[in-house]
This record gives sequence, structure tokens and C-alpha cells, in this order.
Amino acid sequence: MEIERINENTVKFYISYMDIEDRGFEREEIWYNRERSEQLFWQMMDEVNYKEDFNVDGPLWIQVQALEKGLEIIVTKAQISKNGDSIELQTDDGNTVDFPVDKKIENMLEDKFGKEEDEEVSEPDSDENLWIIVSFKDFEDVIQLSHYFTNDDVGTIETLYHYNDTYYLYMEFSEEDLEEEEQENMISKVFEFGNDTDITIHVLSEYGKIIFDRNTFSEVRSHFPANI
Repeated sequence: MEIERINENTVKFYISYMDIEDRGFEREEIWYNRERSEQLFWQMMDEVNYKEDFNVDGPLWIQVQALEKGLEIIVTKAQISKNGDSIELQTDDGNTVDFPVDKKIENMLEDKFGKEEDEEVSEPDSDENLWIIVSFKDFEDVIQLSHYFTNDDVGTIETLYHYNDTYYLYMEFSEEDLEEEEQENMISKVFEFGNDTDITIHVLSEYGKIIFDRNTFSEVRSHFPANI
């Protein structure tokens, strides 16, 4: 995917249909399946944010142009007006464009990519588990950390990735098995050995190499037992 930073609030990127298919999407899905088109869009935005530090923290204005061999997409950050009833979009020539505040990202994607007929609207999952992504400069830090989690890793999912000469740990905590205080204690322990990172799980899934898919700590301990 080719990315061009236009200015502080605007980024343009191009993705070929071949790249779209390599990411596991069918071309027809992009035009007729809103859920899949949104998945692709946010996957691309994660990559844009990682490479260009283009953090999405508000409403967006999206322009999509279908080319012969791919899609050209321009994304511009917008701001809610002071009275809260419209979104203000700053254009390249300095002018401001307003449009109703209820023009949400889902509607924009629907307008640009199309909507699947008779699609059921799904509510967001309010019970989503807490998760973190931590980076490690040295695998030795992962080994030492694994020996702090010797209780069969109950209530957690740990996936270890290797990407750009760095190890990344994705760790998810089960709200059913772990109390909030237990989760906080685990997170504090993890950050004694690892560092916070802005990389997303989409980038790791797309470009990283999985070292251990599940049960990272127990797998590491089995290969690297503690020295007695």
C-alpha cells in the first residue's frame, strides 16, 4: 500500500486490488458488503497510523476513487463545530466546509463502498476483554517475564510476534476469570520487562511472524526453564 501524507489532517493512500486480495478480501465484498469494507478500511487506517502517525481521534471525511487497478483513498480529519450541530472540515485552500454531525463514518463508508441488502445492524460488544501490546528489545526479557507467570496462565491469552527485529506480545485478559485488580497487577508486571508501543494488532497480524500463537509464557518456560 502506498501512503502519502498531504498535511497534518489529510492523508492519501493507494491500494491495489491485488493487495486487497492478499489481505483476504474479495473485490466484490468491498462494494457490496459494508462490514467487510469497514474491516478493510480500518485495517488500512491502522497501517497508516503506524507508518505516518495519523491518529484517528474524531470524525473523518473520506473520498474514494476507484481506479483501474486499485483504490485511491483520501482521509481528512474533521472537528465538531462549537455549537455541536455540524462537523467542520478544513480544506487544502483554507476554506471550511460544514456538514451535519450525524453523518458518521458508517454512513460515509456506506455511501462510498455500498451497503449489503437486508444487513442486520450489530451492536458493539460491550463485554470486550482488556488487552495490551508490549514490545521487547531482547528475547531474554520475554524469558524472564514468563517465569513470573507460573499459574498456568489462567485467564489470559498471550501471542508472541516478531516484527522488524523486535518481539511483540499481545496479551488479552478474561473478565470472567480475572478481577480488575488482578489484571492491573499483571499489566504492571508485564511493563517491568516490556515497553508500551503504538503498533496495532492488524500490522502484527499482517506483517509480523507468530512465534507462539497461544500460551506464550508456558511455551517459553518449557523451552527455557529457570536456572536453579
